[in-house]
Amino acid sequence: MDFTYDDEQQALREAVRGLVGKAYADFETRRRTVAEDPGFDEGLWQRLAEMGVLGLPFHEEDGGSGAGPVEVAIVAEEMGRVLAPEPFLTSVVLAGGLVAAAGFADQRAEVLGALSGGESVLAFAHAEPGTRWTDDATSVTATNSGDTWTLSGTKEPVPHGARADLLVVSAALPDGGTGLFLVDPTADGVTRNGYATHDGGRAARVVLDDAAGVPLGDGGDATATIATVLDIGRVMACNEAIGAMEFQLRGTTEYLKSRKQFGVTLNTFQALNFRAAEMYVSLEMAKSLTTWATMVLDAGKPDQMAVAASRAAVGVSRAGRHIGQEAIQLHGGIAMTAEYSIGSYTSHLTALDHLLGDGDHHLRVLAASVGDHEEFDPLS
Repeated sequence: MDFTYDDEQQALREAVRGLVGKAYADFETRRRTVAEDPGFDEGLWQRLAEMGVLGLPFHEEDGGSGAGPVEVAIVAEEMGRVLAPEPFLTSVVLAGGLVAAAGFADQRAEVLGALSGGESVLAFAHAEPGTRWTDDATSVTATNSGDTWTLSGTKEPVPHGARADLLVVSAALPDGGTGLFLVDPTADGVTRNGYATHDGGRAARVVLDDAAGVPLGDGGDATATIATVLDIGRVMACNEAIGAMEFQLRGTTEYLKSRKQFGVTLNTFQALNFRAAEMYVSLEMAKSLTTWATMVLDAGKPDQMAVAASRAAVGVSRAGRHIGQEAIQLHGGIAMTAEYSIGSYTSHLTALDHLLGDGDHHLRVLAASVGDHEEFDPLS
């Protein structure tokens, strides 16, 4: 496999890095941004749209640019590198991805056109209290009367659900399966309670009480579509985590080179150098897994995508915990302060780990399928 970027991909990386890197060059800017609702910079969101970033994964006829998973991964990694709080992953990759995969042509043109142009923020309302990372909906139900659909139940957490201009809601269908619906969050029967998350992000509890919903596409069972888009989201979350871990490793090594103890810099001590080297090994292993998984997405085979997403999720989960904990330990007490960035990066890595299934969850998923493979005798 060729893991190098071509000229256009490299240009995209430099353009996105220049935009978000400049916006959040000072971590204090990020702290001020997430301190107030909506928790991200609306102006930067618009500039990302003008650059074409928000429409990257969508077809040109839907208002996008028709880029592939590799290009989307580049953006996710650069967002993670500066801990940008803009909802690229949840709004574009997840909610937008579902509209692109399941919506009719007119729905895609209207919804994705507004998203690509920076005119709206989408949110995928899927998780339900008491459930853990499933592909279907259970407690939120959809009821139809003629051509009219209403939804009832509770969704939580809904990333950026309080700010969203449109909700993509999963709901259990009367005849079985899970359907997808477009819901106006300002309509009757919809109650949203937003709150800040531990990493400075935003989420909401969304209560639906006979709220009107418009079926996304034909309104049939979309469980398989949801599963595939969630797998894409997992791989992109891994790419975002790679960017964050690269920042932590670089910041930690620079700290070891500059901080003095007993009259010498910390990198004088061999044990600390070994720990930094182990961080580097964890990062490189996670990066290789994530790059491979991203290329599997490009092939577009759902079964292979699911396995690749779980493998990458396990590797990145382990690496994120290792690198985050070591970065804090090697920085000493300063890393525990809210003013310093290292702890915030570790908090965000934890949030990414739990967004679409943590490492233990995906390890169980992979373990459950071990029996599906033929036995192999390594000595034969």
